Formats: sequence, C-alpha cells, structure tokens
Amino acid sequence: MAQFGTVFCDHIAIAHYKNGAWQEAAIEPLAPLPMHPAAHVLHYASTCFEGFKAYRWEDGKARIFRLHDHVARMQKSAASLCLPVPDAGMLANMVLDIVAKNIDDIPAPPSSLYLRPTLIGTLPNIGAAAAPSTEATLFILTSPVGDYFEGGARPLKLLVDDERARSTEQLGSTKTGGNYAGALGPTLAAKAEYGVDQVLFCPNGDVQETGAANFLLISDDEVITKALDTSFLHGLTRASILTLAGDYGYKVTERDFTVDELLAAIPTHEAALSGTAACLAPVGCLVYKGEERSVMDGQPGLNTAKLRKALQDIHYGDAPDTHSWLTEVPLSVPETS
Repeated sequence: MAQFGTVFCDHIAIAHYKNGAWQEAAIEPLAPLPMHPAAHVLHYASTCFEGFKAYRWEDGKARIFRLHDHVARMQKSAASLCLPVPDAGMLANMVLDIVAKNIDDIPAPPSSLYLRPTLIGTLPNIGAAAAPSTEATLFILTSPVGDYFEGGARPLKLLVDDERARSTEQLGSTKTGGNYAGALGPTLAAKAEYGVDQVLFCPNGDVQETGAANFLLISDDEVITKALDTSFLHGLTRASILTLAGDYGYKVTERDFTVDELLAAIPTHEAALSGTAACLAPVGCLVYKGEERSVMDGQPGLNTAKLRKALQDIHYGDAPDTHSWLTEVPLSVPETS
C-alpha cells in the first residue's frame, strides 16, 4: 500500500459557513478548494481537524470508531480557535455520508479508511489578526491506509527532550495544524542527529507526548500515563486503551511523572505510543542526553501487544463492542453534487 495519507477517495463531504449559518452539506468530487489569498486560515492559522477510521467487516458493512467522540472533540477545537462550531448532527451525518459513498474503497483489515474532517477560516481579511473568521469551510477527506509507521509495529526509538514543549498550555488539547508545525523542526533535527522516530516532549522534565501520539508506560499490572490537562492532546485511542486496560484488570494510573521517573521505570516497564494512526506502537529505545537507553529488552512487549490486539479486535469485529464505540454506516448514499 502507498505511504500513509497519500491516496484519497474520489469524493469529499463539504459545507460552508456564511452569513451566520451553516449551509447545507454536500458530497462533491475531490478537487482543489477555491480560496481567496487573503483567507484567514492562510495568515492566522484558523484551522482544526480530526483523524479517525472506518473499518469494513466481512459482512460488507462499514463501522466508524468513536465517531461521536471525535465530533465532540472537533467542536471543542473549533471553539478554542474561535471558529464557527459545526453542529454535531451535521458533522456526524457528513462523515456517515462520505463513508457510505466510498465504502467500496475501504481496504480489508488490518487496513482501514482514514477520515480527516477539517475546518478552516475563509474570511478574506488580512487585517483580522485579532478577530475571528466569520466565514468557514468544513470538509472531510477519506484515505485508504495501512500502517502509519514504516515496517509496521516495530519498536520505535524516541528522543527525550526535557526542555521544549510540543505546544502551549492553552492550545495543547486543540487539534490544530500549528501544533504539528511547531513539533516538526525538533523532530526532523532529532531524526537527523539520532536516527529516532519521534521526539518525546518533556518540558521542565514533565513527560507529556510526542509530536503525533500520546505516551504510556505499561507493566504486567499497571498502565501509567500523564493526567489530562490542556497542555497536550486528549487522544481517543489513549482513552480507549485505558478503558480496555481496566477491563483486563490493569491498574490505570493517570498522573504527572518526570523524566527521572521514566528512566527509572524502563528496565521493568514497556513503553508505547497511542494514536489513531499508530494504534498502540511499542517503544524499544529512548535517547536522553546523547545516550541510548533500552526499554526492557528493546523488543515489543507482551502487554503492549495484548492491549493493541484487544483494541484492534473491536475495530475488526473480532470482539464484542461492549463500550458502544462503533457506529454502523447506513448503505444509502446521497446524490453527488
């Protein structure tokens, strides 16, 4: 399969906000968006997005994982950026409609259809640096995908950065492109110098997250991850893994912990990254102050594999959805504009 996120289905769902109201959503052929060069998003980064997946089961039907939770998080992101907040029902129906339209393009498990709702401010006003965009476009891309990390669920190598933060205290929990742009430079520099996959941002020694995933420590009886606050993204894969860990009898501990505690734990604890794209990816090595430190024996851990499989079994319909996380997609498809 092609590189993650580079292949797209032939249609998108799209809606516009004008004159104080959302216009009727439509499904249209995939094409470049017409946009004024003064559009607010191009100058003042008024944009947020979501990322989640739909899976096609053996019965031919598609299921979307945690649709309504992703819709709710996108509403929060939009509000934090002072963008017009999409109606929850409208956004959920747009997702359902575009998945139904592209159902034949959903690859068989373990691959999936990646869904990318995106909201951008389109007001043509370069004088609005201190004012919100009163016009917006909401669209949903769909992309057939395989594994996010090249080589699949191999053990990853992370650079531990105990100085810089990935984002800011007020925008860390907002899924906005600026957060990813801010992490890109440090990540590329770390890859070039240390050959790592990601940077684990730990400002002032506080273990937070990488540029694209949440971070967890896992032992035979406990899962440890940072307590929720506004400084980092509240991942829904993270939340799902913690729920499943509780189901399996693990003690779930959400608390702040330091780099020193992290380094002391890795001889006996597995480490993993959680996210929609990565699912639950094992971490085999940390680089700290130029020194490589193995996480246990450096290989994917049994507990990480167990929790990853538990989540994927729900995705693929191989285990019951006891938490009502899946939304079945109706097969009816609206007419194309």
